[in-house]
Amino acid sequence: MADFHQTPQITTLHALHEAFDNENYLSNLEHKLEQHAKHEHISLLLPSLHSEMSNAGVLDRIIDRISEVRYLASVVIALGGAPEESQFQEAKQYFGRLATSQREIRVIWIDGPRIQDLLGQMADREIPTGEKGKGQSVWVTLGYLFARDQANIIALHDCDIVTYNRTMLARLIEPVANPNNDFQFCKGYYARISPTERSMKGRVTRLFVTPFVDTLSSLMAQQQATELQRFFDYHRSFKYPLAGEFCFTSDLARGLNIAYDWGLEVATLSQVFDQLTRRQVAQIDLANNYEHKHQELSADDISKGLHRMVVDIAKFYLTYMRSHGIPLDDSYVDMLLHTYYQNALRYIRKYSYDADVNDLNFDLYQEESAASHFRGFLWDAWMQSKGPQEAKLIPSWNRVAYTFPDIYDRLLEAVEADNAAE
Repeated sequence: MADFHQTPQITTLHALHEAFDNENYLSNLEHKLEQHAKHEHISLLLPSLHSEMSNAGVLDRIIDRISEVRYLASVVIALGGAPEESQFQEAKQYFGRLATSQREIRVIWIDGPRIQDLLGQMADREIPTGEKGKGQSVWVTLGYLFARDQANIIALHDCDIVTYNRTMLARLIEPVANPNNDFQFCKGYYARISPTERSMKGRVTRLFVTPFVDTLSSLMAQQQATELQRFFDYHRSFKYPLAGEFCFTSDLARGLNIAYDWGLEVATLSQVFDQLTRRQVAQIDLANNYEHKHQELSADDISKGLHRMVVDIAKFYLTYMRSHGIPLDDSYVDMLLHTYYQNALRYIRKYSYDADVNDLNFDLYQEESAASHFRGFLWDAWMQSKGPQEAKLIPSWNRVAYTFPDIYDRLLEAVEADNAAE
């Protein structure tokens, strides 16, 4: 059973329902959401690669579960990795089975000529649009939702969740959709345990982000950088900051800059920090375990795997520090990476105790080796972020609409034309 622990920064919503009848709980929860949906347009945004449609048993299960709910007014798919029209048509047919008389479905063909032409027009106006990937796909799809001007609540989750169920989706949405709450942003969290290996996963969160942010908070306290300490304490309050599941109001989403690299999740938390009060932010326990695809360490290739992920996340934090008055140089970062590593070793010891009491397999050498690699990746991030670098953020749609006043009309026209074509 979950605990009751709360932090000063944000509200944590625990999975206390697990002590009772889960089937009855889900029925009551979905009934509440159906009542909320009478007054709020709730949309689900699914970033999906074309290749995920062939992931037998995973995406099919997700689509089957979504098709069973009655509170979603629309589902919008941000389709990436589909340069061929035949792939787009296949995706339209695949996701089209979600459509009902009460639920609208749209597939946003990110690689299609109409969307690519619009991105080119924005580039001509010196509006950064990022690079191909999840961040850009999510950003374009949010633009379409804003162009429709219907969605009040937008939920987002990945399409590779092996353990997906309706309770997960409903719990992600309810805190924001509930009119009795103040929440405008809700982040999901969960345990990451491999049922086949009986071992802890989530290495970047456990071995890098958690000890790294903890280290930064302590250093900012020592330097009396109060605002930055509060910023890092806020990030440290999230139990799984790299979770790809969150829900927010459209009013908030319109003003968010979106990162287009692996820093998407931490950058989103930072944007929320800047725009909301802490009482408007929550995190919720979505599942007793969460399983999806795992990335390779990729120690020798900075362009992929956990290597790229750690570098992108570290670059975001280092750039944020510099942009908020902390002068970084080689000596400071050298101190930082060694301090981080010692802190990571302390966390690894705690993880080993946790694994032992729960009868999990735990390879102390592999854990320490990964942290050692992450220490080196941190230096790679510093080498890349030197000089007049900025965080890899795409401007908010509020800013884009100001610079490109008819962008919503053009985006709406492009998406509708794609979805109407056979």
